[in-house]
Amino acid sequence: MVKIRLTRKGARNAPFYRVVVADSRSPRDGRFIESLGYYDPTMKPQLVRLNAERARHWLDQGAEPSGTVKSLLRQQGILSQDNMPDADTDETDETDAEAGE
Repeated sequence: MVKIRLTRKGARNAPFYRVVVADSRSPRDGRFIESLGYYDPTMKPQLVRLNAERARHWLDQGAEPSGTVKSLLRQQGILSQDNMPDADTDETDETDAEAGE
């Protein structure tokens, strides 16, 4: 499965993250398919730069964003609330429970 997630860069106590598309089996800071941008939480306000066109492309291809990346995509207007359900809501459990009754 392909995921859109963060890889950590920067020095100790000065984190800097790249937003990348990677295979879910790859380690956090390991091999990735494509870099989509970066995120610097130490700046005030936080600095986020993303290639919106490529992010939409990967989302259309079925890539699943991590929780933090999903939040960043929503902040940038790339991902709307309607496009993706939250990971916390699992609709399949409700339908399975109804079918069993």
